[in-house]
Amino acid sequence: MRIEIYTDGACSGNPGKGGYGILMRVPEKNYQKTFSKGFRKTTNNRMELLAVITALEKLKSPDNDIHVYTDSKYVADAINQNWLAGWIKRGWKNVKNPDLWQKFVALYNIHKPKMHWIKGHAGHFENELCDKLAVAAASSNALEIDTYFENLENNSLF
Repeated sequence: MRIEIYTDGACSGNPGKGGYGILMRVPEKNYQKTFSKGFRKTTNNRMELLAVITALEKLKSPDNDIHVYTDSKYVADAINQNWLAGWIKRGWKNVKNPDLWQKFVALYNIHKPKMHWIKGHAGHFENELCDKLAVAAASSNALEIDTYFENLENNSLF
């Protein structure tokens, strides 16, 4: 079964309040569902990546044809340009967001999604919907804590 996943992340300030939006669709069953969540302090790249991770975590079976659509070159190129293999080989040295990339790798190895980059803010319906979800989540009063990021920032020497 083909499953289409559209994702976007947003941040007001970078770092700042952030959120992600997800649209998951099963075209042959005419079924779709949206998800979003906001965080009090994070980065745009973390939200872009967390959106993909969260969507992959929701999948119930590894036997589907998964297509992820993102406007994040950071996320798409990590797979399509094979950056991820180099990061793993170097033991995650000098890689931003290693906590999320390690989660992603585990899910990627299970579901083998095909990554597609789409231009953001270009009238792509699903991307615009995910952007609205992400911005609304980042603006909500119910913001989660991005523990890894806030701990990293609080332990910074500068």
